This record gives sequence, C-alpha cells and structure tokens, in this order.
Amino acid sequence: MTVDDIKEIDQSGMYSVLVDFHAQVEDAVRIGKSTPVKLNVKGIDTIVLTGMGGSAMGGDLLRAFLSDKMTIPFLVNRHYDLPAFVNRDTLVIVSSYSGNTEETIAAHRDAIKRKARVLCLASGGRTEALAKEHRQQLVKIPAGFQPRAALGYLFFPLLMVLSRLGIVRPRPAGIRETIRLLKAKSLVYGDVASDDNLPLQLAHRLQGKLPVIYSPTGYFDAIGMRWRGQICENAKKLAFSHVLPEMSHNELVGWKIGAELMRQMEVIYLRDKGVHQRIALREDITREIIARYASHVTDVWSDGHSLLARKFSLIYFGDWVSFYLAILNKEDPTPVAVIQQLKGELAKV
Repeated sequence: MTVDDIKEIDQSGMYSVLVDFHAQVEDAVRIGKSTPVKLNVKGIDTIVLTGMGGSAMGGDLLRAFLSDKMTIPFLVNRHYDLPAFVNRDTLVIVSSYSGNTEETIAAHRDAIKRKARVLCLASGGRTEALAKEHRQQLVKIPAGFQPRAALGYLFFPLLMVLSRLGIVRPRPAGIRETIRLLKAKSLVYGDVASDDNLPLQLAHRLQGKLPVIYSPTGYFDAIGMRWRGQICENAKKLAFSHVLPEMSHNELVGWKIGAELMRQMEVIYLRDKGVHQRIALREDITREIIARYASHVTDVWSDGHSLLARKFSLIYFGDWVSFYLAILNKEDPTPVAVIQQLKGELAKV
C-alpha cells in the first residue's frame, strides 16, 4: 500500500481528517472554553444525553470517562422519546452533529415539553434553531465532517462546559497529554511505510475475516462500540463487540459450535493497565479459551498515563484500523450510501 493507493480510493479525504485529529481536539477544547455559558444547573439530579450515531458515541465516551467522578446519574438516550423520569431537574444534553437527526429532534421537543434544562451541541440545523427559539444553551461546532469523524467536537466541548458549570472537575493535564499523544501517534499511524504502524498491520489481518472486539466495562465499554461502528461505516464490513465481565457469563459459551465460522473470526481484546484486577484475569482466561477456536487473537493495549489519554489512544488506534481496512477493501471510507438510502425512504412516510 502506498500514499497514492490511498488517495485513489480515499476520494473524500478521511486520511487528512485522521492525521489532523489532534488539531480537531485542540479546536474542540478552545470551543468548550470560549463558548459563553449561562445555563443554570443548580439542583439538577440527572444528566441525559440524547443523540444517535457518532453524536451519541461522544456521549457514551463522556459518560464512561466520568463514571466514577459524578455524584448524579449520566445516561445516554438513543430514542425519539426521553425516559419518563425527565423533568425540570434534569439536564438534557441534545447532541446532533448535523442538527437534523430525526430521533434527536423529537427528543429535543420532548425535553422542551417537560421543561427540562437543555444544553445543545450541534453544527447548525433544527437543533440550533430550536435552541435559539427557546433560548437554550447552544455550543456550536464546525460543520463539514462526517459525525463519526468529528468525535473531538462531540466530546471535548461538553467535557469543558460541564467542568465550567462545576459538574465535574477540570482535567487540563490529561487534555494536554491526550493532544500530545494523538499528535505523536499520527506521525506513525499515517506512515504506511513504517514498521511500527500497528493499525495497518492489524487491518491486514482483519481483511477477509470477521472482527470480534472485546473491551472491559466501565471506562472502556464504549470503545468497543466505537471500533465496531467505525469498521462497519468506514470499511463497509460487519464487526461485533461485547464487554467483560458480561461476555464471560454468556457469549463465551457460544465459542463451541460452528468451527468453520469461528476460524474466520479475528478477535481483538482492548486492554488497559488500570482495569479491575478480576476483569484483567477474566480477559486472560477467556482469551486463552477463545484462541483455541478463532483465527487469531490480538491484544491492543492503551498508551499514556492519564485515563483520558489512554482512552483516546485506543479510540485513535481503532479509527486507523477501520480506515486502512477500508482502503484494503477498496472502499472510500467516508460515504455511507445505504444510510442515505434509508433516510430517503423514511422521508417518504
């Protein structure tokens, strides 16, 4: 694979978006710091982020990152309606990159009806219009990306705003380390000639195989979902994911029947030094069991010191794997034609 091979297939420029992701994170932090914030959060007892696709993924990653730092529940809602408990004491974060996501607009209207306190994150569209109409807090982010490629804008402004509101404590050191790490990794992961380009090596192993991704619950549960979604959307290829310890109570038993199919499965364990020691032990044991049946089992370890840097090291690794797998599959990673087809059919009804 050469850079010319990539350019021929990557007509929409996903390569450049990935290489420059550290700059996106820097800009996203700037937006989160500089956006005027006038939201009253006194007395809120729950946070509900409502969104779909890449917008909801930003919420899931934020929820997981803050899971042991917050004293109130933080839920992610992927539905037209909000949970029944949402009321005046709920902070509803409306996250829609385009601002025109059908389900999210419906949930936004539900939040208005219930008089919840609302924080909107969007690049424009109906979400921005509703926020302005109802004088709600809006954090506006740049347009022009695919939602899944705008993860920096869908995560960091919310982290910054929540810290400015006093809901969570600031994490400037972790943010600085994350940006440094992403910048350093981009030099390696973007170099197709580098022997240290581990995402490219893994993409080669995944070609023609069925990826199965296992991640630990807690801080890292959403990262397996991110890998799965990125492989599906970028590489146009099915992938599956689950979390430990839950998979060791059910899915593990399924690794028995269908030997021929299992030999087509490439298993990836997303690992981190900070996970619960019993989960780490389960990872080791289940890995040994699954290795008897799968084509191959790969451990991908997080990198960095802070939790934030370690999380984004795994996310960034997976994004590059999905990109290179798309190129190997001779698929432009950006277009998602079947989703546009679905939206077109829905618009007729």
